[in-house]
Amino acid sequence: MKQLRQIWQIALRELVILWRNRIYGFCMVAFPLLAMFFFTSLMDDGLPTEMPIGVVDLDNTSTSRSLVRRLDAFQMSRVVAHYPSVSEARHAIQQNDIYAFLYIPKGTTDELLASRQPKLSFYYSYTTLASGALLMKDLKTISTLGAAAVGQSTMRAKGFTDGQIQAFLQPIKIDLHQIANPWSNYNSYLSTMIVPGMIMLFIFLISAYSLGNEVKFDTSKKWLAMADNNILIAMLGKFLPQTLIWLALVYGYELYVFQVLHFPHLGSPWMLVLLGLMQVLAAQGFGIFAYGLMPSLRMSMSVCSLWAVLSFSMAGSAFPVMGMDGPLQSLSWLFPLRHYYMIYQICVFNGYPLLEAWFHFAALAAFLLLPWLVIKKIKNAMLTYVYIP
Repeated sequence: MKQLRQIWQIALRELVILWRNRIYGFCMVAFPLLAMFFFTSLMDDGLPTEMPIGVVDLDNTSTSRSLVRRLDAFQMSRVVAHYPSVSEARHAIQQNDIYAFLYIPKGTTDELLASRQPKLSFYYSYTTLASGALLMKDLKTISTLGAAAVGQSTMRAKGFTDGQIQAFLQPIKIDLHQIANPWSNYNSYLSTMIVPGMIMLFIFLISAYSLGNEVKFDTSKKWLAMADNNILIAMLGKFLPQTLIWLALVYGYELYVFQVLHFPHLGSPWMLVLLGLMQVLAAQGFGIFAYGLMPSLRMSMSVCSLWAVLSFSMAGSAFPVMGMDGPLQSLSWLFPLRHYYMIYQICVFNGYPLLEAWFHFAALAAFLLLPWLVIKKIKNAMLTYVYIP
C-alpha cells in the first residue's frame, strides 16, 4: 500500500508539472493533433487529381485532338497548355508549370491509317515520385488507346465482329485485384505510418525531456526522496500520467481514422487496442533508454530526434525494406516504427492473427524493456549529476 501511495503522490506531482509547463501541452496535445488532422486532410482525396500536363500536337488532326480530349478526361490529368515545340514544353516542366507533356509528331494520323507504327512520345518529371508515376500511367494508357482506336475502326470496316476485334487488340485481359486497398488510396497507407511516427517522435522527446528537466531544475533528489530512493517507484509514478495521456491520444487517432474516415482494416478492434498500447510503451522505453545511455538533456533529445526522423525512411512504407542493402535491412530492426508498421500491415490491414507478426511484437516488447539496462545509471544521474547547459 505504501508503494501504491508513493506512485500516486508522484503521479499527482507530475500532473502539476505537465499543467504548469506549456511545452508539455504543445508537444503532447497540440502538435500531435495538428499533425493528425494536417496529414489526413492533406491526402483527403486519396490520390492527387487534375495534375497539370501539356501537349505538343504538331499533327493537329481530328484523331490527335481526340487523343488530347481523352487524356484531359482522365481523373489525374488536366491539360492546361499547348506548346509549339518540345523545347518549350520541357522548359515548362523545368519551371514546374506542368508535370508532364505528350508529344504528337506531324503525320501521326497518316502513319496510323497506313499501319506504319508512328511514335508518340511522352515526357514526365520524376522529381516528385507520386505525380511522375501516376501521370506516366495515364500517358502510356492514352498512347495505347490511340493505336487501338484506329485498329478498331479499320477492323470494323473489314467486317470483324466486336469479339474478334477485342481478341486481336487485347489477346490477354488483365483481371486486377488490389488487396486491402483497392482504391489505391494514399491516405490509407501513408497517414497510418506518418501520423503514428509523428506521435512516437513526440513520445521519444518528452520521455527524455521530462527526465532531463529533473536534473536541469535540481528537483531530481526531491523526486527520488518521494519514492524512498526507489528508482522503479519513481519512474512508474512519473510516467504513469504521460502514458495515460499518450494512450488517450493514440486511441483517439485510431477512432478518428477507422471510424470517422473509414480507413480499411480487417483486424479485430482488440488488435488496435493492443497495438496502440505497445506503440506508446515501446516509444517511452526508447526515450528513457536514450536518456539513460547519455544522461544529458541536449544529447538524449538529439538522439531521439535523429532516431525518429530516420524511422520514417526505415519503416518500409515509402521504400520497401527488402529492396534496401543488407546492412540497412538489419538496421531497420532497431526502429520501433518499423515493427509498429509491420504489425499494422499484417494484423490490422490484412487481418492475420498476431502469431504471424510475433517477432515484431517481441521487438516492441524489447524496446519496452530497454530502460532496465540503464535504470541504475539514471538513478546515479538523478543523485549526482549537475546540469550543464
